[in-house]
Amino acid sequence: MKTKPKKPAAWRRSPCPVANTLDLVGDKWTLLIIRDMARGKRTYGELAASPEGIPTNILAERLRRLEEAGIVERAAYQERPTRYAYTLSAKGRDLEELLAAFRRWGRKHIPGVRSYAEAVRSRRPPPTT
Repeated sequence: MKTKPKKPAAWRRSPCPVANTLDLVGDKWTLLIIRDMARGKRTYGELAASPEGIPTNILAERLRRLEEAGIVERAAYQERPTRYAYTLSAKGRDLEELLAAFRRWGRKHIPGVRSYAEAVRSRRPPPTT
């Protein structure tokens, strides 16, 4: 009697790479966390202060899930209370290509969107002469 080969535990729905990638990073918040980390945000407070307003319970859960998946690395930078800094692993930095594709698509197809740098510049008061 032949037995079916076991599928890896990482395959939640199918062996499709798109489906599996979406299972890891395809929710409403995860790519925004990765975007912010790629821009240099490292601490929980910095990530929580993003303009999209991620709820703190969701931020904590996504950071835990990203760390378990090897996308994010965590290191203590303070004791009593222990506080952690988060950085993208090499695996996480590879997602920056995906973010760049989202930026290009959004700029091309969604009127009025602006890059982070453009949005920051537009909030600054004009220089005085």
